[in-house]
Amino acid sequence: MSYLEPSEFAKKMVDAGEQKIFMSTKDTLIRAFMAGAILALAAFFAITVITTTGSLILGSVLFPVGFIMLYLLKYDLLTGVFTLVPLAVIDKRPGCTVKGMLRNWGLVFCGNFAGALTTAFFASFILTYGYQIDGGAVAEKVATIGESRTLGYKEQGLGGWFTIFIRGMLCNWMVSMGVVGAMISTSAGAKIAAMWMPIMLFFFMVFEHSIVNMFLFPFSMIMGGEFHVSDYLIWNEIPTALGNLVGGFLLVGLPIYYTHVRETKRSAA
Repeated sequence: MSYLEPSEFAKKMVDAGEQKIFMSTKDTLIRAFMAGAILALAAFFAITVITTTGSLILGSVLFPVGFIMLYLLKYDLLTGVFTLVPLAVIDKRPGCTVKGMLRNWGLVFCGNFAGALTTAFFASFILTYGYQIDGGAVAEKVATIGESRTLGYKEQGLGGWFTIFIRGMLCNWMVSMGVVGAMISTSAGAKIAAMWMPIMLFFFMVFEHSIVNMFLFPFSMIMGGEFHVSDYLIWNEIPTALGNLVGGFLLVGLPIYYTHVRETKRSAA
C-alpha cells in the first residue's frame, strides 16, 4: 500500500495548495471545467441507476467513480481547493496571499459551473432527443429532486437555510477526507479505496455538494422543475458552498495542519 505518515501527507496538502495558487488562469479553468463536467456525469449516472433500480445504496456505491477519475487526472473541484489552498496561506509560503487564494477559488468556481452546466445540457438533450419528447422517469425524478431541495428548504425558513448549510459542512468533511485519503499512499489502488468510502457516505446521506448541485438544479429546471433561479441560489447553492467551505477547511484542512505540519516544525526546531 506504500502508506505515508500523516506528517508526510500533511506537507503534501500544503504543497498542493501552493501549487494551485500559482497555477495559470488557463490551466485552472480547464482543470476546473473538466472536474465539474466529470462529477456531473457521475451524478447523472447515479441518478439513472437509482431511478432504474430503486436502490439508493447502489447509486451511492457507484457514484464515486466520477470523483476518482477526476482526482487521478489532477482536475480541481471547488470543495477540494476550499480545503487545500488556505493551508499555503496559513503556512506563509512565499507569494501565497489571500488575494491569490480568492483568485483560485473564483476561477475554480467558474470552471466547475461551466463544466457542470455543459453536462446538464448534454444529459437533457439525450433524454429528450433534442427536446422533442418527454424525458421519462429520470427527468421526472430530477425535477422532483430539484423542487424538494429548494422549495422544501424554503418552506422551513431560516431553519431550512441552516439545514442546507450544515449538510454542506458534512458533505465537504467527507469529500475532503477523500482528497486527503488519496494522499496517504503512493499506490493507485489504495488511493481509489481511500477516496471511495467517504464519497459513498456523503452521497448516500444526501449531503449537499456545491458542484453536484451546479449540475443537478439547472438539469432539474430544464426537465420541468417548478422553481426559479433565485430559489436555487438562495435556498441551495449559496448555503451549500458556504457550508462546503467551512466543512472542508475547519473540519479537515485546519486540524491536520495544526496537529501535523506545525507539530513537525516544532519537533524539528
